[in-house]
Amino acid sequence: MTENQNAKSGRPPLGFIGIGNMGWPMAGRLVAAGFAVQVGDDRPARVEGFLEQVGGVAADSLRALAEASELIVTMLPTSAAVSAVLDDILPHLQPGAIVLDMTSGDPTATRHLAFRVAEAGGAMVDAPVSGGVERARTGQLAIMAGGDDAAVERVRPALEAMGSSLLRTGGVGTAHAMKALNNLASAGSFLIGVEALLIGQRFGLDPGLMVDVLNASTGMSNSSQKKFRQFVLSRRFDSGFGLDLMVKDLGIALGVARETGTAAPFAALCRELSAAAQAMLGPGADHTEFAKLSERLAGSELTLDEAPDAPAAGA
Repeated sequence: MTENQNAKSGRPPLGFIGIGNMGWPMAGRLVAAGFAVQVGDDRPARVEGFLEQVGGVAADSLRALAEASELIVTMLPTSAAVSAVLDDILPHLQPGAIVLDMTSGDPTATRHLAFRVAEAGGAMVDAPVSGGVERARTGQLAIMAGGDDAAVERVRPALEAMGSSLLRTGGVGTAHAMKALNNLASAGSFLIGVEALLIGQRFGLDPGLMVDVLNASTGMSNSSQKKFRQFVLSRRFDSGFGLDLMVKDLGIALGVARETGTAAPFAALCRELSAAAQAMLGPGADHTEFAKLSERLAGSELTLDEAPDAPAAGA
């Protein structure tokens, strides 16, 4: 698609920085939707693989990407990584360009970054996602969006290419706060559900049966529907969302609690337990391996002889 065709279709020239586990399928959805995507990543082999398998154009440098893009998407591990990228792109930002930060970032840091982007003549929208790798592949992510209404409307076509629901949260930074709080609620329900399964198994209940009962009762949760059988009882532990990232998100949620003066004792305990699991398992563990800490404390292992295959369930 040429630059003129992009303009006529309402699809601005787009740069996408960070093609990891989530960024790859998200950028792929943009290519499939007809966006002219210029890809940047600090792993050249990753970029080459994306171009060969999906399409798009490799960015010669972050400067070149910024100079060519009206919309720049960042999908990186942390707000610190986004800040480092902005160091390179802001001096070359097009007037009126939008930085769409889809990282699960720190909301306070995001507001500082938005100020830097505004000083450079652009605008920032924070738009973290929920749904995991499989929903990223199919374009069915839930996307939270924080920022100026006009800026969000400008990036709506890109967001709708990647997600099936767009949830406005308010001003810039609010989406990153909501994402962290969503992951706090998700981690809390996962942890208490695993403990319930361990208690029941030691009492003599079958864990698979317990999951069925939870899903037919008020104990139902995303974890009971999409994680316990698929990743814990099956012992697969391959949901595609890392424990390291979950611990980071829980730390962000606690930071929001501190900044707002909100007592959050269970949130603090959940974060400490997840950090203990992280230390026990080492880097690279899947977030569903959080269950192994509870199993070790209980002296039991949850098992299911046959668990159905299911798509990855990100936080």
